[in-house]
Amino acid sequence: MTAANKITLTRIAMIPFFLYFASQPMLIQDKAATAQSMIPTFVFPTATVVALVLFCVASFTDFLDGYVARKYNQVTDFGKFVDPLADKLLVSSALILFAEQGAMAGWMVCVILARELIITSLRVVAANKGRVLAATWTGKVKTCVQIGGIILIYLYYIIFPSFGFDWPGWALPPAIVGNMPEQVAAASLPLAVIGWVVTLVTIYSGYDYLKKNWDIIKDGAVKAH
Repeated sequence: MTAANKITLTRIAMIPFFLYFASQPMLIQDKAATAQSMIPTFVFPTATVVALVLFCVASFTDFLDGYVARKYNQVTDFGKFVDPLADKLLVSSALILFAEQGAMAGWMVCVILARELIITSLRVVAANKGRVLAATWTGKVKTCVQIGGIILIYLYYIIFPSFGFDWPGWALPPAIVGNMPEQVAAASLPLAVIGWVVTLVTIYSGYDYLKKNWDIIKDGAVKAH
């Protein structure tokens, strides 16, 4: 097995550990400190920090395995199959957990995952016709935006509670946070902005792929009479 494929498999092996830490509550309210200061106070989110580190390392291996494969001529069919699978498993896991924890609106995650399924299906159809879909700049931007958005959301959960910041006016009111100690509201402006940017970039990337490769499926879109 090539070094590039080993790196890819290492990324897949990291995903269960990432899932464990990422599924822990990202906001845990310190009720005693909150009652004393009358300001929402939160426990340091150790699990979230670990999840962020694992996500960053796993995302870096995505760049590393591609670099190694190209530089040392280790591009294989196994790598072409497993590498994008590992990427989608990692990103999809984070997004699904964000929807559960209230960091992103559920419909946004559904749209993002739908785009991935549609383009994956398009690639399968293209492969059956002996055609390989070249990566577009919009697809690369989409990947960077998704990874960057996920990292920013984790940092949002970590920075404000950890350093004693009171919730700014654009965030969820403290009274509501007190009733939802394990969630940050999707209505919080920075989270909403991140969610919208990731969703819109993902949608445009999917549109760009379909527009440039519509000829692959247009023959079957209209039945001949």
